[in-house]
Amino acid sequence: MKTKIGFVGLGTMGKWMAFNLMKAGFPLKFFARRKEVVEQMTSQGGKALPSLKELAQESTWVIFCLPDTEAVEAVLFGKDGIVDVLKPGQVVIDCGTIHPLSSRKIAASLQGRGIPFLDAPISGMEARAKAGTLTIMVGGEENVFHQVRPALEAMGNTIIYAGASGNGQMMKLINQIMFNIHCATIAELLPMAIKMGLDPEQTCTVARTGTGQCFALDNFAPLILEGNFGPGYPLADAYKDMVHAAEISSAHRIPLPVTAAAMVTYQMALDMGLGRENKGAMIKVWEKILGVEVRKKRCRV
Repeated sequence: MKTKIGFVGLGTMGKWMAFNLMKAGFPLKFFARRKEVVEQMTSQGGKALPSLKELAQESTWVIFCLPDTEAVEAVLFGKDGIVDVLKPGQVVIDCGTIHPLSSRKIAASLQGRGIPFLDAPISGMEARAKAGTLTIMVGGEENVFHQVRPALEAMGNTIIYAGASGNGQMMKLINQIMFNIHCATIAELLPMAIKMGLDPEQTCTVARTGTGQCFALDNFAPLILEGNFGPGYPLADAYKDMVHAAEISSAHRIPLPVTAAAMVTYQMALDMGLGRENKGAMIKVWEKILGVEVRKKRCRV
């Protein structure tokens, strides 16, 4: 019989991760408030529990896929949190994206209770969560990492042990900041290209097949050309990565001049009210300033 897993955070990514755990044969219990989520999960063999505390009491490993540091801290240490019912030897695995320094503090707090805590943030969009091909970066005790690896392998196909607590989150942060900088660069340069008379589609084709190629361009160029800024991770949520990097830069006196410059575009986009759109929407900042639009040319009938 495989280890009993409790899952909290059945959003866009979490629900597929939970489905894949069940496909791999792990008995899975979960806590969710939304009726449609409960119905989806129970139809696949999951068991709904009425409270977080009961979930923790009935699980050997507890997996979070929550949106931010505050949500993780609330589930662990809040009014209805699970910390007081966790027992030594249970493992808490955090697959969300939270502040690396907060992750280290949480790990230290739980360690004093004999409860291992792994930070195991995921990288990859919904399609990869569904396919079970996420990249997962793990920080924490190495022996515990090897213990839970079968569950991680049910959710991802690139599993990296990054070292001490917080290192998984730090590795994810580095990856995200690189992506975020690329997105800000696209937002800044494509409007300049159009302002100087270049064709939007041709410019994107050259950049995507030349040395300017990057995942951000492959992902967002088609959406920008169509004026489609709805799908994907909201800009306001991505901004937290920039804030975390700035805080680490300040605390450890690590200069990040390029990151700081990219952050300006994020702030301008948020000030324009674009926070719930995807990161491609940052292009609207520079389109407005330059008086252009980076869109496909429409054929006239």
